[in-house]
Amino acid sequence: MSQKILVVDDEPHIVELVKYNLLQEGYDVLTAYDGSEVVVRSRQERPDLIILDIMLPYVDGLEVCRQIRRESSVPIIMLTAKDGELARVVGLEIGADDYVTKPFSPRELVARVRAILRRTARDVTPGAPEPLHTGSLTLDSTTHEVVLDGRQVDLTAKEFELLQLLMGHPNRVFTRDFLLEHIWGYDYYGSTRTVDMHISRLREKIEDDPASPTYIVTVRGVGYKLRADAGTRERGNPHAGEAGSGRSAGTPTGGARN
Repeated sequence: MSQKILVVDDEPHIVELVKYNLLQEGYDVLTAYDGSEVVVRSRQERPDLIILDIMLPYVDGLEVCRQIRRESSVPIIMLTAKDGELARVVGLEIGADDYVTKPFSPRELVARVRAILRRTARDVTPGAPEPLHTGSLTLDSTTHEVVLDGRQVDLTAKEFELLQLLMGHPNRVFTRDFLLEHIWGYDYYGSTRTVDMHISRLREKIEDDPASPTYIVTVRGVGYKLRADAGTRERGNPHAGEAGSGRSAGTPTGGARN
């Protein structure tokens, strides 16, 4: 079955251009031209990915993204203006997985679509990895589900990838540069601030107190790690040994940023 892409832009020629290139790659394509219908279409049609323009009539793309994120983790690529840095930052903060700046290359957009769908594929294959467990947190990559204390946690595609990497290597310190390259790819033009924003959103979803995290902790001047003993330590003392701890033998190389 072909994967389904919902393309949303108020400029018909852009919609048709994107639609043509996606059809050439074998995707099924749905289209919409204003923000008022996107949330309902997403709920009814259940697309595998949404390409969403920020500047839409009636309801802008950022608000659409917020509404979709309340009920779905479908990957979202934002289309932004060249000078829309603030909108791009806000888009990533509220749950967009990637962005493409107008004017854009259709080939680049299709490549980003393909890469995101490849990373978020949910097919259960023979020899699929066992679920990852840390304390009360469980991540199952075959079903693309995260459960905390028996409650399902709704994550975006990038949040899921980040958590999967951290849970797969407990106590290993990852630099921001490494995470940016590994999760977003070498061709991503964002900064390490993107990593910080996604870590912050992850903490809001899995930590009792995001300001005093027990799962994902910051190693000052280096990056982030997930504590292997997060579920067994006293939550009243979440930072014990945090800042001064040394890097594990498995720490990836890469320039550290403050």
